[in-house]
Amino acid sequence: MNREIFKNIVILTGAGISAESGIRTFRDQDGLWEEHRIEDVATPEAFQRDPALVQRFYNLRRAQLKDENVLPNKAHEALARLESEWEGNFLLVTQNVDNLHRRAGSKNLLHMHGRLDRVFCQNCDEHWDHSENLAVDEACIACGRRGNVRPDIVWFGEMPYHMDEIYEALDKADYFISIGTSGLVYPAAGFVQIAWKARKIEFNMKETGISPAFHEHRMGPATVEVDQWVNEILTD
Repeated sequence: MNREIFKNIVILTGAGISAESGIRTFRDQDGLWEEHRIEDVATPEAFQRDPALVQRFYNLRRAQLKDENVLPNKAHEALARLESEWEGNFLLVTQNVDNLHRRAGSKNLLHMHGRLDRVFCQNCDEHWDHSENLAVDEACIACGRRGNVRPDIVWFGEMPYHMDEIYEALDKADYFISIGTSGLVYPAAGFVQIAWKARKIEFNMKETGISPAFHEHRMGPATVEVDQWVNEILTD
């Protein structure tokens, strides 16, 4: 492919890419998140109603990132290599809240749904890295107030992060690549339409509700298909 013409790449990743590293998908087929209803652990109202339950839920998920068996896989590593070797513009947008892309070496990376290893204070809006358990009465490092520090996760009913930057990149994209996303969660499910001039490729284990909007489909494990595609595009 002529990189003088196709130089801007925007990649969206979802739960499917991390599932191959042993990270459980956020939403299981039965509609529950690790045996909890969404309404109980992933809304501002849930945090107000039962902060202990919400903190415990995310503490367990945060601890999973320290499991020695949870490592970046070949798909994460391939995307990091593509970023480092691609001569044009590259943006990786992830719906995932884990740290596997960063551990693989990705740098031009936006976490649109937040990060498990960050927290913020609802009182003063201070955000900071935090990889340990978070207590219900945790004190803010900026204002000192207790009981207002929560996971830096975008919950249902909240606006995802970095949307202006993402939309600007999609508008200029020559390639739009979707990897391991369900095609059910908006606004990410609408990105394929916003990338109006891009060559659009979907990587997934099966077709999704937005599959018809893509020019090309590669069905199979991301560790195989993404790694193969990166090798192809870098040697084209």
